[in-house]
Amino acid sequence: METHIPVLLTECLESLNIKPNGIYCDLTLGRGGHSIEIAKRLNDGKLICLDQDQTAIEEGSKRLSSFKNVIIIKSNFQNLKSVLQSLKIDKVDGILMDLGVSSPQFDVASRGFSYQNNGPLDMRMDQNQKLDAYQIVNCYSLQELARIFKEYGDEKYAYSIAKNIVESRMNKPIETTFELVDIIKKSKPMKELTKIGHPAKQVFQALRIETNDELNVLRKTIIDALDVLNKNGRLAIISFHSGEDRIVKTIFNSKTKIVGNRLNIPDQVASLKYRLVNKHPVVASEKEIQNNHRSKSAKLRVIEKI
Repeated sequence: METHIPVLLTECLESLNIKPNGIYCDLTLGRGGHSIEIAKRLNDGKLICLDQDQTAIEEGSKRLSSFKNVIIIKSNFQNLKSVLQSLKIDKVDGILMDLGVSSPQFDVASRGFSYQNNGPLDMRMDQNQKLDAYQIVNCYSLQELARIFKEYGDEKYAYSIAKNIVESRMNKPIETTFELVDIIKKSKPMKELTKIGHPAKQVFQALRIETNDELNVLRKTIIDALDVLNKNGRLAIISFHSGEDRIVKTIFNSKTKIVGNRLNIPDQVASLKYRLVNKHPVVASEKEIQNNHRSKSAKLRVIEKI
């Protein structure tokens, strides 16, 4: 397996403005790339790491085993508040969220995330949950499938793909990633198949988001994360597709801008509890993109409690 390269690492560490005695959360532990560097910068501080993927918990725990000030908990990050309550922690100084699927998850064919490897239609980040991509592909209606592909994947041929899925599963269930890829390819005109990029990418993205209810969970978690920040505490979020980034941007803007206030009225400005650390999202340098192609679509947005 290739070496794990955390995306926008330097930018994340700078954005979190880490204090040696602060309390921080990495809500997407993964293989611990970001967490290790945060932990290195703490003395009397504390780092709480969450992940809903058991493999990530095991691998991340190994890599962070030498740090005594790190707490690792298996949980969906939407449970942030209850996790902190269980640890008797009211407020934290910084929170990091690195959204999407980690590279190692893509590498394991049996997880079903990748259109490049043949495996079962799974896509569950938490292997204990009941809903998986197999159930979505084989049980959702034509209209539901088309909506998901369009809304979560910006898939131009959403209806055609959904229609062919429904027709195909009438003969036998669609069981593997490659079976689904074949249906997607047959649903698109040749001009689409010759374009750069895999023709199944957007549908697989959409299925993953639906399987894990990612966008609804993201909305809830952002609101909760903002609520548990200390004064001058920061929330940094790395997103990888437009749906995620749109949610982050919308919530951040709603917390930092006064709608309809053209006069910049002092008492209204004073009522704001948060500020944007960067007006525009931070993106990867050309050098980082060359070293880690996954960083190409990454956008980092940071907000601070004031």
